[in-house]
Amino acid sequence: MKIDTSKNVLGKPISRVDGILKVTGQARYAAEQQFDEKPLAGWLVSSDTAIGEITQLSTDKAENAEGVHAVLTYKNAGPLKPFSKPASESRFTQSRAVLNEPHIRHFGAPVALVIADTLEQARYAASLVEYTIDAETPDLLLSPDQATTVPDSLDGGFEADVESGDSDHNKNAVSIDVDYTTPSQISAAMEPHATIANFDGDKLTVYTSVQIIASAVEALAVTFELDAENIEVKSPYIGGGFGSKLGLHYDAVLACLGARYLKRPVKVVLSRRQVFYNSPHRGNSFQSMQLSCDSEGLLGGIKHHSAMPRAKGYEFAEASGAGARVTYSAEHIKSTHRIKDADIPLIDSTRSPGDAIGSLAFEAAIDELALKAGIDPLTFRIKNLPQVHPVSGKRFTTHRLGDCLQDGAQKFGWQHKAAPKKGKVIGHGVASAMRMNVLVPSAASISIDSTGKLTVRSDMTDIGTGSYTILAQIAAGAFHTQVDNVDVQLGDSSLPTSCGSGGSFGAASTGSALMKACELLKQSLKKALEKKLPDSVGELALEGDTLVVYARDTHSEPRRFLLRELIDESEFPLTEIGEVSEDDTGDDEQYSCGAHFAEVEVDTHTGEVRLKRQYGIFSAGKILNEKTASSQIKGGMVWGAGYALTEGIHHHTDTASFINPDFGEYHIAVNRDIADVALDFLETPDYEASPIGAKGIGELGITGAGAAIANAIADATGVRVREFPITMDKVMEGLKGNNGS
Repeated sequence: MKIDTSKNVLGKPISRVDGILKVTGQARYAAEQQFDEKPLAGWLVSSDTAIGEITQLSTDKAENAEGVHAVLTYKNAGPLKPFSKPASESRFTQSRAVLNEPHIRHFGAPVALVIADTLEQARYAASLVEYTIDAETPDLLLSPDQATTVPDSLDGGFEADVESGDSDHNKNAVSIDVDYTTPSQISAAMEPHATIANFDGDKLTVYTSVQIIASAVEALAVTFELDAENIEVKSPYIGGGFGSKLGLHYDAVLACLGARYLKRPVKVVLSRRQVFYNSPHRGNSFQSMQLSCDSEGLLGGIKHHSAMPRAKGYEFAEASGAGARVTYSAEHIKSTHRIKDADIPLIDSTRSPGDAIGSLAFEAAIDELALKAGIDPLTFRIKNLPQVHPVSGKRFTTHRLGDCLQDGAQKFGWQHKAAPKKGKVIGHGVASAMRMNVLVPSAASISIDSTGKLTVRSDMTDIGTGSYTILAQIAAGAFHTQVDNVDVQLGDSSLPTSCGSGGSFGAASTGSALMKACELLKQSLKKALEKKLPDSVGELALEGDTLVVYARDTHSEPRRFLLRELIDESEFPLTEIGEVSEDDTGDDEQYSCGAHFAEVEVDTHTGEVRLKRQYGIFSAGKILNEKTASSQIKGGMVWGAGYALTEGIHHHTDTASFINPDFGEYHIAVNRDIADVALDFLETPDYEASPIGAKGIGELGITGAGAAIANAIADATGVRVREFPITMDKVMEGLKGNNGS
């Protein structure tokens, strides 16, 4: 008898297994954790200038305020390894030192930490700290020509500059030379950065909101010069990260400093304004492109040059030109990146690395070239799809961008207008999405007890994307049992080391490790069956405490054995660990892809843009859970709308402070800005990309989404805005230019 696989839960759109805990308030986030002793509250005193030396510092009034236990400054916080040292460590494992020197590196950086019985007491006492900073003029990137440094490498392992093909090609019948800009942006996770730390003798326990547990342990060991074995980091639930929590930041180090100083648990939760300055953000970009094609629309040249700032002392440069290297074939491709070291808060991955802002500019420029050539933008894209990677020449393991564009256009009802009218006009836009897939070393274990209960363990994190759920589905699917028969334990450094969450690598990497662990556990169970069924063991299934054994001969009836009859009680729980590494994937190019479509309504009298529809269709290997995958993609599409229409940090050039460091003035897209958001998947398991067949999906939704909206605005009005976000005043300025007034 053959096992019935129709009930396999893997891939099914089941609801989150941790959903009830979250909606009932039982899922505790970093700031809600408890020690035996109630944590004291810490509050930052933030610098009011960008760069300089503290020349005067008085804490007496704060120290004497009610409820205050300590005021930590560079004078008494204790020894730390200097910031960003040693150079041999990665940016996530280098020292994150703060309050270790009088030097201030950026506006809003901590000058002191006030620790009191309550948050209100700490916040009031912080207002009593007096300080003077001998300020210097900050360096900022204000024009592209200021960025002259070639970064050693780009985020994602890309080279800063690449060039391929024949620069003397003859496909130059139509050409454009355009410049685009994108502003600084912030991740804006719902949960602010938060940490509770406690020293118990030499043992440091830290509850913090961080996406990658293992590197957090290393960073603390390096920063405080401790033995990593004496550090435990826990992050069971995270209210969003989006790159800003990949590594540890000031909240974690300050809480640990306070706990070390007072020998008591200390909690530090950043306010929203403090998050803007004391966690990473994305830098502004200048993107210059020269594109050409022949009269038939075949691309001749793609040149993309990016200029961006880099925070001093923090080695991160964004690959905003990644999309220009892979999306379309061309006779000649040249992609270059330059940076300028600036006196600004840390710059790091922000809601999809360079693909997000690179696609804003590049996919809009592709539209410009298509229109100038007199070719429908959808047709133009399909005409230039690559057969192999345009730069490396390697084959793609799977590549269904053409299917996404064609099927998506049909389902969306693609109609390119290119005929501006007056009043409220409708426009359609399209953009391609390509996102690199990587398999990152990861481990997970699975255990079975005598009752048949399965337990999954990994330090993998769930940043709201559904890690608990898909890992439960993988284990349940492997043993043909129910999801509620699986307990998933995550976010603790005492558990097997995973890749963590970020970069679209989490689900495929840790999911593949768990799949291997399940296979090893099944092998162990089959070994226990050898004496009873030496030659006929096929697939296994769990029904409570009973192991159901299907014979290789599918005509035979399955047999059932109590687990206690197969395995000695002393051997439970039976545990296996699975691991994956780069060796589990091939050398060919691995990419997820998709196509974004948008419909907008633009009022030509006011410049107001209203989204009518967003639609996307995506190919990302095997979909492990259709519901959680759809939620991620939809979130990315909403972000794309924000990047296109509303979001941007503005800088004071004299202090390098932000003009709008809060949600009152940093305009995230809200419900009223978003209309219908729909999507489909083209599911093609890719076992060359990962053992489980899945590919990265988390950042695919944002890549190209904003460009589709920008292209729809141009379709409706004939106005091409090259300075993001596209606000009403910029649309009106363009309309005036079109009218010749």
